[in-house]
Amino acid sequence: MALTARSLRPSLSRPVVSCRPRASLCRASSSSPSSSSSSSVPAASSVQHKAGVALTSFAAPLVLAANDAAYAVGGEHGILEGRTFALLHPAVEFFLLGTITYAGYLGFQWRRARKDIPEEIEALKALVPAPQVAVGANGDEEKAPEVPENPKIAELQAERKEILAAGVRDKHTVWGNLLLGTGVVLTFEGCFNTFLRTGKLFPGPHLYAGATITCLWAIAAAMTPAMQKGNETARSIHIALNAVNFGLFLWQVPTGLEIVGKVFQFTSWP
Repeated sequence: MALTARSLRPSLSRPVVSCRPRASLCRASSSSPSSSSSSSVPAASSVQHKAGVALTSFAAPLVLAANDAAYAVGGEHGILEGRTFALLHPAVEFFLLGTITYAGYLGFQWRRARKDIPEEIEALKALVPAPQVAVGANGDEEKAPEVPENPKIAELQAERKEILAAGVRDKHTVWGNLLLGTGVVLTFEGCFNTFLRTGKLFPGPHLYAGATITCLWAIAAAMTPAMQKGNETARSIHIALNAVNFGLFLWQVPTGLEIVGKVFQFTSWP
């Protein structure tokens, strides 16, 4: 329906709808039913625009605040950025170095009692000649003198009995679980503490070695179910991975001490 020229004139008694620069959104105000449908378009667009502005105004400070919090390295986190929390990582690392050494010793003892000593005993017994049966002058069978048992066999049997009585298998499991749980948590704690203090991580030998050790711990622990079923391949993989881990642990000690020196240089108590 076409609008008359009279209806396009602004009336003093009617408010005029303000138009945006876009020609497609400009419409004259009118009280007639024909103009109500055309005026609904700019009204809806105006509501959407205001809602978008309000959402942006609300979300922008939150995003900026979160970004600032991620890089807060000026003491905003209190003791978490201090020297005490930073030295927690190296202190527990030295405890874990002792733990991995002791757990490895227990594992070696259990392997010796389970496999090595029995094999050594069997090998020594195989060297003992079988008893001979002699035939006397009257045709009667006479037993040859018994060969005395190798004293080494008795020593090995006593050693194996002592190892089993010490419960090295259960102790190895306990200390291995402690090593795995504490080591994984400490790996993430170290990364978290570094990022909290500096706002970034520092890729280098210490970080790479720590990440590798954590992964190898997980793989070595995954061999346990197969080991319990007597899988010697899984047992060999378990031993090899832990041997590599022990070497990596020792290798990263110097780089860790360098980081401790920087902690004392750039942090303060507590």
